[in-house]
Amino acid sequence: MTHIELTQHREQDTAVVDDRVPTDQIKELFARALPAVMAALAQQGGHPVGPPFAKYFGMPTDTVEVEVGFPVASAVAETDGVTRGTLPGGPVVRTLHVGPYDTLPETYDAVMTFMKEEGLEPADAMWEVYLSDPAAQPDPATWRTEVWWPVA
Repeated sequence: MTHIELTQHREQDTAVVDDRVPTDQIKELFARALPAVMAALAQQGGHPVGPPFAKYFGMPTDTVEVEVGFPVASAVAETDGVTRGTLPGGPVVRTLHVGPYDTLPETYDAVMTFMKEEGLEPADAMWEVYLSDPAAQPDPATWRTEVWWPVA
């Protein structure tokens, strides 16, 4: 993990698959959702304007509500399970996690500690931006994931 900072985020339109899945089936959701979003964008003449992300609602338990997709230049028409969404604008705490996904809880703990020390209240939803493609970078130690947590 690198530096944790409080910054501003500009609201961003997204194209997503929104679902509630068992926590141990997140990988399968990504495998289904990302191609579906890409197909919907291609059908509408659009394309992603950034890397894939997942927006999580609430703290995960045995299930998690999540939107998986891409940022887009403008709102998309809803089709075939792909819906429009947004990444909210306003103050956010951001950091970069380097390493396998199963060590992300350590990064979240550090972000929560930072927020507590700064007197910041975390919002109910947070998102991760996946800067590395595991298919192209098979070594999990090199995977880079941005963690964004809006301030309530």
